[in-house]
Amino acid sequence: MQQIPFNRLLGMELTTISAERVDIRIPMKDELVGNFLHGILHGGVVTSVLDVAGGCIALMGAYQRMKEQPSKEIVATLSKVGTIDIRVDFLRPGRGQWFTASAIPLRTGNKVAVTRMELHNDQGHLLAVGTGTYLCG
Repeated sequence: MQQIPFNRLLGMELTTISAERVDIRIPMKDELVGNFLHGILHGGVVTSVLDVAGGCIALMGAYQRMKEQPSKEIVATLSKVGTIDIRVDFLRPGRGQWFTASAIPLRTGNKVAVTRMELHNDQGHLLAVGTGTYLCG
């Protein structure tokens, strides 16, 4: 996660990773504000962190299917994980001191994974939901 410069720029921190769930936390900072009059999180940041969470859970699903294969083959396959499609519904303005994006797998196939993502603020309010489709094989 930290090898991707954009993830570092946003301040993403992986807090939970398993085959069933991924959680990523980001802090609110001035550089991430989209509406300067209201000081709310930019919609592109919301979409980005949801996309990364969805991609991580898709990657975990692909890894679970391949973990008995040779390391070179695993690395070659996992390096190709990428977003095919993402949909985000914004439910509330992005206000808070920090935000947590969570993702769960809906289906992981041999080539494609479908995920469900949510973004909550530090008060537990649901701010956005998303569905992502990822190439994973």
